Parts: sequence; C-alpha cells; structure tokens
Amino acid sequence: MSPTDQYSPPTSTGGESIKRQIVLPWAKSLEISFKNLRVRFFRSLITVLSLVLAVAFLNFILTTTDLAQGFLNAGGAAAAEQLIEAGFDVDEAAMTVGTGAKERWIVILSLLVCTVGIVNAQLMSVTERFREIGIMKCLGALDSIVLRLFLLEAGMQGLVGSFAGALVGFFFSVLNGLIRFGWNSVAGLAFSDVLVSLGMSVAAGLLLSLVGVFYPAVVAARMQPVVAMSAEH
Repeated sequence: MSPTDQYSPPTSTGGESIKRQIVLPWAKSLEISFKNLRVRFFRSLITVLSLVLAVAFLNFILTTTDLAQGFLNAGGAAAAEQLIEAGFDVDEAAMTVGTGAKERWIVILSLLVCTVGIVNAQLMSVTERFREIGIMKCLGALDSIVLRLFLLEAGMQGLVGSFAGALVGFFFSVLNGLIRFGWNSVAGLAFSDVLVSLGMSVAAGLLLSLVGVFYPAVVAARMQPVVAMSAEH
C-alpha cells in the first residue's frame, strides 16, 4: 500500500503538534483489492459461486414470469388455460401472470442462505488476514481505508457473480419456456422486461454481497494493530 501523507500546520494549543492524515487514492484501492482477490482466488470463488446460484435462481423466476406474461399476451384465453395447468398464478380478468407465494418464499430463502454463506466466507477471510490488517494499521491505515478495501473486494465479487448468475438464470428460463410452451413463449417476450429482470437480479446480488461483507469489514476495520499482529490463526 502506498498512501499519501498530508500534514497540517502545527497547532497552537498545548505546544506544537502535527496531525497526520493517510490518504489512499481510489485507483490504488481498486488495485489492492483486485490483487487480494487474485491471491485468494479459491476463497473468492466460493463467494462468487454462491452468488451465481442465488442470482441465477432469482432471475430464472423473474424471466419465467416474463415469458409467461408474453405467452399470455400472445395466446389469450387458450394460453391462460395452459399456464394455469402448468401451475402459474394467472389473473384472467386482468390478463396478468404473477409469481406464486411458494416461489417467492423459495427465492427469499435462497438469498438468505447465500447471505449467510457470504458472511461466513468473509469472516474466515478476515481471520486469515489478521497479520496483514495489523501491518496496514501499523503503517497508518485508517479504519475507513480497511473498510473500503473489503467493500471494494465484495463489490467486485458481487458484480461478477451477479452478472454471471443473471445470464445463467436467463438461459435456463428461456430453455424451460421453449420446452414447455414452444416458440410462442419467446415470441411474446418483451426486451424491456428482460432488461428489468436482469437489472433487478444483478442489483440484488450486488446488494447481498455488500451486506454480507459489511459486518466482517467493520470487525477488520476496528481491529487494534497489536491484537491483529499477535493473533494466532
């Protein structure tokens, strides 16, 4: 880490004193975070894969609903009967397709499990990096710098895992729609709905990654240098 030291003029209270502020540029923060992810590739891969699975399932549900809505718009009453037989929640009066309560609860549970897994993986990462954190603190790193590094790492993992998961979920959703309802399910699919579902999935995955790392990052940021250097792990 190559922080920039900025000094303020000596104060007049209680004799001469020098205030020291450590500044770490954002570009350098991104570089350090990326290198940390490369060094701990397999640990990062666990977090990314858990995000891929959770986001893929979320986008699968969202895109399947979009496909069903497009199929309903194109097929009318006949399509509504097919969708009801397939287990979809169809409002025939409003001609809309909704997500069933069962699917919603499964999605919520999968996201919660994913969050717990991220928290556990990040806590283990903090434990492995006690000495590194202690050295950073001894060199003058502020709590905000340590917190920033962990959040940047989580953000990178979240973007990669969420985007990959959203694409996987979209692919299997379209494949499922083709198998169950044929080309009519894809023909009526609105491109704007696909983009909204992809955006929601990626945003949810990124949020999960940041929420999951927040507590471990705070623990790391508040760690005293002496404690971090002397900790055994």
